[in-house]
Amino acid sequence: MRATVRQAARASAYLARAVALAFGCWLFVTVLLLTVAAAVTVVGIGLLPETVLLIRRIAGAKRRWVHARTGRPLPEVYLPLDPPLRNSLRAIRRDPCTYADLRWMLAHYLYGFLGLAAVALWPIGLVVDGVWCGLLGRAALILPLIDRLAGLDARWSESLLRPPPKALLAERVQELTETRAGAVAAHAAELRRIERDLHDGAQAGLVALSMRIGLARRAFDTDPAAARSLLDEAQSQAEQALTELRHVVRGIHPPILTDRGLSGAVRALAAGSGLPVTVDADAFDDPPRAPAAVEAAAYYVVAEALTNAAKHSGADRAGVRLARTPTGVRITVCDNGRGGAHLPRAGETGSGLLGIGRRIAALDGTFALTSPAGGPTCIEAELPCVW
Repeated sequence: MRATVRQAARASAYLARAVALAFGCWLFVTVLLLTVAAAVTVVGIGLLPETVLLIRRIAGAKRRWVHARTGRPLPEVYLPLDPPLRNSLRAIRRDPCTYADLRWMLAHYLYGFLGLAAVALWPIGLVVDGVWCGLLGRAALILPLIDRLAGLDARWSESLLRPPPKALLAERVQELTETRAGAVAAHAAELRRIERDLHDGAQAGLVALSMRIGLARRAFDTDPAAARSLLDEAQSQAEQALTELRHVVRGIHPPILTDRGLSGAVRALAAGSGLPVTVDADAFDDPPRAPAAVEAAAYYVVAEALTNAAKHSGADRAGVRLARTPTGVRITVCDNGRGGAHLPRAGETGSGLLGIGRRIAALDGTFALTSPAGGPTCIEAELPCVW
């Protein structure tokens, strides 16, 4: 009986909010009709974007309540109402979710008052169910109806507020457009880095090597000892240029990934880090291997995260965990530093964290950063792939 009362109380709280919202819808529908009637004037048209934004806030509150009730999220997929007014009006006219919100508001204007039935059911339920359960030992009859009314309200609202397939498709297209732009930007930054490394390192070394060999050729007949010394220097410069070229190649696609796989490559990264790093990558010691693009992205995430931890976090240890999931690879990198890391804000220059996010988004993965002041800092990423 106590559990039934608690369940009915929670349902009543939900229904009370629904009744309040239904009353608000009644008031708002009146205001909406006045706004539509006034839309023939310039002032009335100017009120439409603000009116639609208010509708979105009301519908958003209902979505959060339904989510809390059912455990199933209801995404909000709206077209932005950007100025000038002409663009806002065009977005309102084309946004299918705005029409869905209006349909819900008109329907909730009617069924939202179901919660008033709970007011009558409570006293009846406490008496009847108390006798029914106390004397006869039977399950409650009346109070569970309150929970069913709340469930009915939630189901109807969920059905009406669910974004139309067209809106979900448009959001997906927008998301892919943004991730494509991020991938292009990351690719361009990578090309600039390679060009800079080649220009400042290997190219300069090869130019110096060519000059040394030219000087040695000139001195060969007149001063063989000097020519031999110049050739020795040229050999050293050639070895240095090869080392720099290998460094550039490792930046494009680390050969260690091909040779030792993801687990071995990450362990090598940890061994070469400036911090003591624990690695849990046993899940990748055995086949099957992830696709090359996924392995490269995972390697990049770990490398960048460990570099940031060693240079900027003030940490004295870090940990890396690689796990297989049914749909891909999960990467977690944590350090015990001072925290406070964040993605670049408006007006700030790019960072390694931004590069990580772009690389993950290009593969349709997810990226999360947790770094409260005082630490710890944790980077979690998931990369989809088929095993």
